[in-house]
Amino acid sequence: MKTIVLGGGVIGVATAFYLRQQGCEVTLIEREPDVALATSFGNAGVIAPGYVTPWAAPGMPAKILKYLFKPASPLIFRPTFDPAQWRWIARWLRECDLERFRVNKQRMQRIAYYSRECLHEFRSHHPFDYGRSQGYLQLFRSEYDAELAQPALAVLRDAGIAYREVSAAQCVDIEPGLRWARVTPLSGIHLPDDEAGDCARFTRELRAICERNGVRFRFDTRVTSLDVQGGAVRGVRVQSESGGEQGGANVGANAGGRSGETVPADSVVVALGVDSAALLAPLGVKVPLYPVKGYSATLPVIDDEKAPRAALMDESLKTAITRFGNNLRVAGTAELGNRQATLREQALQTLMKVLGDWFPHAAAPRSAHFWVGRRPMTPDGAPLLGPSGIDNVWLNLGHGSTGWAMSMGSARVVADLVTQRKPEIDLDGLTLARYGK
Repeated sequence: MKTIVLGGGVIGVATAFYLRQQGCEVTLIEREPDVALATSFGNAGVIAPGYVTPWAAPGMPAKILKYLFKPASPLIFRPTFDPAQWRWIARWLRECDLERFRVNKQRMQRIAYYSRECLHEFRSHHPFDYGRSQGYLQLFRSEYDAELAQPALAVLRDAGIAYREVSAAQCVDIEPGLRWARVTPLSGIHLPDDEAGDCARFTRELRAICERNGVRFRFDTRVTSLDVQGGAVRGVRVQSESGGEQGGANVGANAGGRSGETVPADSVVVALGVDSAALLAPLGVKVPLYPVKGYSATLPVIDDEKAPRAALMDESLKTAITRFGNNLRVAGTAELGNRQATLREQALQTLMKVLGDWFPHAAAPRSAHFWVGRRPMTPDGAPLLGPSGIDNVWLNLGHGSTGWAMSMGSARVVADLVTQRKPEIDLDGLTLARYGK
């Protein structure tokens, strides 16, 4: 079966891996010159099934209003005249109900825990270093933030997920570098089984494994439309902006370089992140995605003793600090209303404030490398996996800020569906059907 995967982030490359493992002839098409150069490049790197939480949560609208006009804020909101923005916000507000939150969080945790199982199984066969660390610590600055976390804790308790509520002193026991913090945490939550790792580094290594197994990669290639005839996909129309196809021994003599060609396919998996909506809309497939921008800073560690050991989350400012070997990643801020991948100074200041509050001597701010990416967010937080409504067009998108945590499981589920195998988990609430499609 000739299968095309659209998108070279961790979601797309993982999908290509599992499709090839199940016997498909796989080509991955990506507009960038390599994998993991967009949303997968600079994310927080957290693989935390216990933490994955819908952005639509009880109390979140009030929290947004509280921080909206403060210099250091977890949210930057830019109202526009774009109807899509307001439709998405209206749907998001409906999902902030407590019962909807519980349902959505359980859906996200179902795919995230399965994904971690898939990752561990993969790692047992393909061991390589991607800056992995163990454990995840949430830090609360105030009673207000601790109170907002209670609905999520109830879900953890009901699911039997390992966690413990810890005091300020216990936070320091878990992360000794907090002894030099400029602020004192009120309390925290420790999830010992959650982990972290460099998503981009992992994706590059996964690409190499895919290539060795016969997956073809076409870079610098833009997808213009899907070729659909009689309600079924026949191929993908692309424009190759430069050299085109790569893949070692798999490169043909006339590969790439042609403009306006149609690449034939028996099936297509759409994993283009926020760009998926525009590709699918002309075919009548409406996916409620909105690009919520996220920011990060990556810095080399200059004092190991005063740096974190693993991953932490500042719950007040919704900013993560993650250790990748000799580097730190500080990631957070959600910006609505600006679709351009441009850096905003206010967001960068929030990142550096969080690092300076908790680990002021761990890294030099002047050495920070900043990044911004567009997260493909659904209003309810869960991804969209499986059938699109068009024969042999499959969805693997809408993972928001938790794509790394859900990548391997989502990829395996979609590969199972494409090859007519029964997925190992229940997909109720994880498909387009939940939006009445």
